[in-house]
Amino acid sequence: VLEKTTVQQKSLGYMNYFDQMKYRFQTFGVVERLIVTLVACFVLPFLLRTVFYLFSAPFDQYFTWFQLSSSFDDLLFRPWTLISYAFFHGDFGHILWNMILLHFAGRMMVNLFKSNLFINTFFLGGLIGGITFVLSYNLFPAFQGQSPRLIGSSAGVMAVLIFMCSYMPYKDVRILVFNIKLIYIGLFFIVLDLIQIPVSNAGGHLAHLGGAMTGYIYQRNISRGNDIGQWISNIASYFSSLFSFKKTKVRKVYTSTKPKPKQNKSEVDQAKIDAILDKISQSGYASLTKEEKELLFRAGKS
Repeated sequence: VLEKTTVQQKSLGYMNYFDQMKYRFQTFGVVERLIVTLVACFVLPFLLRTVFYLFSAPFDQYFTWFQLSSSFDDLLFRPWTLISYAFFHGDFGHILWNMILLHFAGRMMVNLFKSNLFINTFFLGGLIGGITFVLSYNLFPAFQGQSPRLIGSSAGVMAVLIFMCSYMPYKDVRILVFNIKLIYIGLFFIVLDLIQIPVSNAGGHLAHLGGAMTGYIYQRNISRGNDIGQWISNIASYFSSLFSFKKTKVRKVYTSTKPKPKQNKSEVDQAKIDAILDKISQSGYASLTKEEKELLFRAGKS
């Protein structure tokens, strides 16, 4: 009986732990959620590589199904790689700098625009960056006979960064002990990519430039009231509705002859919590007031 009780307690402990992790993820802003997702996709292949090794299975052969190939033939049979490549990284330094830049530029964007615009910019930048990579290796004579594969979120990150550099180019940003205009940071990364193309990782740098171009063009269109990335939000909303299993609540209509029933405390608190979660998804956790944070904390403990 004691052993059974101990197992049950451990199971409940694991459930509570995962519930807490799920709750923490839900309280993250859209930038933090994307970063967590990208980090998880970075760690997962290393774990799977170990499992495949133990069973003598060729992991790298399967991993190519998520990498973007410069070959049109491969792309024809694996079109999803135009998006999937952006969720994986080659090494720790690769993902570290990408996540630092993504958090830096992404937080600025979501503080000024809706979170959907951030997602649209990131995915559109990754898509155009991938297309730039494929076209470059099939058009430029310098790449004749080469067929590399591409991974990394740098193109999407560059799109977000250059979007903000174009939107507010003369904003001062604190770097260590210096104040630097945002436009100079963007130009630094663009020039760095340009001069490194003949040196190493030409495909990656070309993809970065494709993402940077996307960020600039997107911002200029947004300033004219034209959201060229809205189709990404529409697709996301469509698939989200397909996998949504929430029941539609039927509201009762009361006539003037009967008093409207009062909401109980739990319903009022739930409405407040829903409003707080909506605020987090739009502006991030840091935008909450002290009272809102305390209410969210109490709800998580109950």
